[in-house]
Amino acid sequence: MLPILTISLICGYKQIQSYFVQPEAILVLGGEEERELFAAQFAQKHPELHIWVSSGSPEWYTKKVFAKAEIPRNHLHIDHQATDTVTNFTTLVDELQAKGIDGVYLITSDDHMPRARVIGEIVFGSRGIVIKPVPVPSKRDPEPIEKCLRDGARALLWVTTGHTGATLGQTSGILKK
Repeated sequence: MLPILTISLICGYKQIQSYFVQPEAILVLGGEEERELFAAQFAQKHPELHIWVSSGSPEWYTKKVFAKAEIPRNHLHIDHQATDTVTNFTTLVDELQAKGIDGVYLITSDDHMPRARVIGEIVFGSRGIVIKPVPVPSKRDPEPIEKCLRDGARALLWVTTGHTGATLGQTSGILKK
């Protein structure tokens, strides 16, 4: 009973905290052109924010999308270190924390958002960074809960050991994107 109460209190605290923290950046999880196009339009409404695009389209294309939306080049940060959704967060969390960012708008497809939120709440939450989800409509069914559980476990592994478990799937096929 105590673990359930503890988890409920933590989740409730994070929910309340998200109402008070104003995002200071935009994080776009790459993988689909629609996400970057949506993010460019969203960034036009938030011109003071810097944008991080994690492992999206080729760099030249991403720059073109944001230039067309008249987003200042110095506001765009393109990072191609990530190889999957867990590493979208683990490769950028320390950089964002070092810049003093306490909150981000998280942009990804609506079907991908539940898994991204689980990972983000664990990884970014471990550094005190709050996430405000901004889903991109996709007209697809949500991803299976098993992916959320698997990647949530990988995020917890990273928080406790510094390893994401990404290489485990390369030889055994256990962990996939």
